[in-house]
Order: sequence, then structure tokens, then C-alpha cells
Amino acid sequence: MLNFTLPPSPAPIRAGHREVLLVANADLREPANVTCWPTQHGYEQKLQGALETLGYGIKRAHPIHADRGHGFISSQKEGADLFAAIDPDAPVIVLLTAWQYSHHIASSLVHHRGPVLLLANFDGTWPGLVGMLCMAGTLTSLGVAYSRLWSENFDDDAFRRGLDTWLRNGALHHKTDYLHDIAPTHALMASAAGQIGRRAGEYILRHKAIVGLFDTFCMGMINGVFPQQAMINTGVPLESLSQSALLVEMAKVPQSLREECLEWYERRGMTFDYGEDGSRSLARAQVLEQCAMMIAMARFVKRFGLAAVGVQYQQGLKECCAASDFAEGAIGNAERFPIPDEQGEIIWPGQAIPCVNEVDMGSAIPQVMLWRLLDALGQPAETTLHDIRWGSEYRGTFYWDLEISGAVPFAHLKGGIAGATGYRQPPMFFPYGGSTIAGQGKAGRFIWARAHYEGAAVVMHIGTGTAVELPADEFERRRRATNYEWPLLNAVLDGIGRDDLMAGHQSNHLTLAYVDQPLLEEVFQAFVAQALTMGIRVRVAGDGVNLLAGVRA
Repeated sequence: MLNFTLPPSPAPIRAGHREVLLVANADLREPANVTCWPTQHGYEQKLQGALETLGYGIKRAHPIHADRGHGFISSQKEGADLFAAIDPDAPVIVLLTAWQYSHHIASSLVHHRGPVLLLANFDGTWPGLVGMLCMAGTLTSLGVAYSRLWSENFDDDAFRRGLDTWLRNGALHHKTDYLHDIAPTHALMASAAGQIGRRAGEYILRHKAIVGLFDTFCMGMINGVFPQQAMINTGVPLESLSQSALLVEMAKVPQSLREECLEWYERRGMTFDYGEDGSRSLARAQVLEQCAMMIAMARFVKRFGLAAVGVQYQQGLKECCAASDFAEGAIGNAERFPIPDEQGEIIWPGQAIPCVNEVDMGSAIPQVMLWRLLDALGQPAETTLHDIRWGSEYRGTFYWDLEISGAVPFAHLKGGIAGATGYRQPPMFFPYGGSTIAGQGKAGRFIWARAHYEGAAVVMHIGTGTAVELPADEFERRRRATNYEWPLLNAVLDGIGRDDLMAGHQSNHLTLAYVDQPLLEEVFQAFVAQALTMGIRVRVAGDGVNLLAGVRA
């Protein structure tokens, strides 16, 4: 006889009649969870009041830990243990008011049968809307049924109607008709611009655009880790690199070269906000280490024949060296310190090296595509991703606050290198510091895109937008409502309202590249054709579809 014994299962957690279970997912880093907890706690009380108004009760599925200073789930094991106890048919609201690591609970939500609502506060402080978009994209890629809802204060009519609908029906659907599927047989493919895009796509499929990533899983973003088949099918395979190898390569960069690099940026007018205490303020030694990182990254690009390079955000390296931000923004800029290889030959002189921030493969694909297309057209080819951080109205127009958590290429800033300020990354996130590249995003037209996967299929949303330089006082208000240390771009997305994007976007990220207005239509058409050529399912967003109307061969 076999002696088969499993550990005992916990007592089941069930929802009572007209009751829903509350799950609070957040960060891996305890300092961040403690900092964000008061906001979460306040919104839990608001949610309780809203549910009671509708005749429902709420039951917290997991305890608040007084000894830890918060009531968040902060690891995948915590999430797995929790959902092992939850009734698989219970209705669950995942309340998100801060950045969260989706993998803490996504693997459990895959097996949960009951209705799931992702609920976010629409606020720039930490913020929940970013976490919700990340979780939504993750669940879409994993094939999980879910609903999404967002609100500033949980007291507006749209919120109440949405919550009531989900409570009654177990599902909530939003209009996403701002997205338009483009067939691979579209007349665009035979146009002059379409032929340019086709050639650019065929070039990548034939020659490959190899993306080198120093570790490939970042901040719980399952939606940013594509199946290998998906990447290979599009002609954008991975070169998997180790962060430890990056540290080894950084150590080989002599102090004299580090100094030469930093002085190059100082001479061109970048301001560094140095302080006395390196544990809380930016120190010159931190930036010198970042210069070594940039040089090491470029040497990997040449060594492996990479089309782009990316460094994982925070985890791992944050315990070893300064943050990667300055290195990432600077390497992604065409005007750059001349980086020598080991024999003294300058690497990619006068060309931006695409940097895949946060090793997001959903951004890597459009970044290498846009770089290849724009470079072949003789146009500036700097690309970056941005968090969809927040947004609010100013004089009757809704402007998004697009804010990457550290750095953008200098070419994307008002004033370029001279318009940039380096602030220390917050100690809460980065104990070893490091400079950001902060400033105001420059005015101009741009193309945006972001890919996600469904099974092994790659789907890409593509649109256009306008970056606006808001008045100084309004820009300052928005900076102080988000992270002051980070670069901020204010933008209107053409033909896409706030709630459109929140309803249909499959990531917390947008990738963008500036394109001069006279060329925007043709470049947009070429980019769509390039994507279709590479086997990507294209969904054109908002007014972008108008740029394809009436296309003739």
C-alpha cells in the first residue's frame, strides 16, 4: 500500500449572501507597501461604503498585518496560499491603488472560476491605474476572464453603474470601438508607404532584430514576458543576458573613461542635483557608475550584434549598484558620449541604441521596428516607453501624464541634454541611488504602439498623439502629483479619451517615437504595413484609422 499524505488545506474562505471578497495586491518591496498602505486603506473604506449603498457587503479575504504595517499581498506564495483557501466560485474584487506585481495572484486567478473585478483608483500618486492596466494585460495574455473598473473617488455615477452591473451580472463590458482591426490584405500594402513598410518588415524577418535583455522578468509584468515562439515568429528573438555579466563588464571600465563620459554630459549642460549625503542625495560616484553601465551595455550590443538592449528595473541590480536610468536614457540617444569598444572603436556613432526599458518585450517589438523604419528613412530614431501614469483636464482638454520611471532619450526632452536634470532615484526603491534624466517632454507629433500576446500570437495597438508643453505652473502641479524625479510627457492621444484607453489597453506602457507632422501619415502607414508583414495582428487606435482611409496603390 502506498502511504499518500498531503499537507492539510486551510479553512475555506467563502463569500456570504450578497457579499464579495476583497483582495489587495501590491509590491514586492516592503518599504513601498508600507508607504502606499494609507491610500489603499482609505479606498477600501470608500469601496465598502459604495457596496453598502448597493445592498452588498465586503469581506477582506486576507488580514491586515500590523507588524508589517500594511494589508497587501506581497509575494506569489502569499497569493497562492490565499487563493488555495478562497472558494473558487466566490466573487472577488482586486482593489489596486498602487503598483502591484501581477504574478503574485495571476497564476491563481487562472484557476479561479468566480467573477473577478479589477478595480483601480484613477490617481497619480502611486498609482492604481498603472497597476490595473498591467494586471489586465497579464490576464488577457493568460486567457483569464475578468472585468475592469476605475474611478477617482469611487463616488461618480459611472463608477456606481459599473459596480452595480458587475455585482448583478458577474461581468462588466466597456466599449472598445476605438480599436480597429486592419486586415493583412488592406489596400495599404500596395501603396508606396506600404511598400516601404513591407521592405522594413521583411528585412527584420530575414536578418532578425536581436534584443539583448539583462534578465527578462521585471516587477511582476507577465504581460511583458512573451513566449519565445511569439518573439521568434516576428523576427525579434531574444539574447538572454545576465545581470551578473553586466556587473563584471562594468568593473572593467576604467575610472578615467567614466570621468570622461560624465564630463561630456556636464559640458553639454545637463544639471545634476548633487547633495551631501549619498544615502539620500545624488552623489557623483553614483553617476560615474552609471556611465560605466552605459559603456558596458554598448559593448554587449556590439559583441552580440544586438538591435536593442534592456536592463531589468530595480530587482537584483538595486542591491548591487546604482540604478540603470541614466545609462538607459543616454544610450538611447543619438547625441551620445562616444563609447569605445575594448579596441577603441566607437560603437554606433551618431545612432541611438534602442533601450528596452524594464525589459518589456511588448515595447521591444515596436521599438526595434520604429528604429529600423525611421533610421532607414533618415529620420531621428529615438524611442522610449512611458508609463500611462495619470491624466487630468487643463482648460477643457484631457492631457495624459506619461512618465517613465527614470529616464528617456535626451532628444525627447524640451531643451535636449541641456534641458535635463539628474535627480537621485528615491531611496525607497534604490538604496544605491543613481541619476534619473528628468525634464519636460518636448512638443511634437508622435506615433505610439504597444504589443501584447494572446497565446503565441502578437497583437499590436498603434496610434498617434500630440505632445504638448503645458505652462510651467500646470506642468509643476502634475510633476508634484506624480514622481518629481522622473521625466514627464503631457500628451493627447488622437481620438482616444481617458476611458477608452482604460477600457481597452493591454499594458501600463506606451512606446513612442516622435515624427515630424509632414511625414506622420506616410510613416504611420509604413509602420502598420511593417507590422502586418511581420505577422503581427494590428489594431489601429482612435484617429489613426483615418490615416489609412482612402489609401491607393
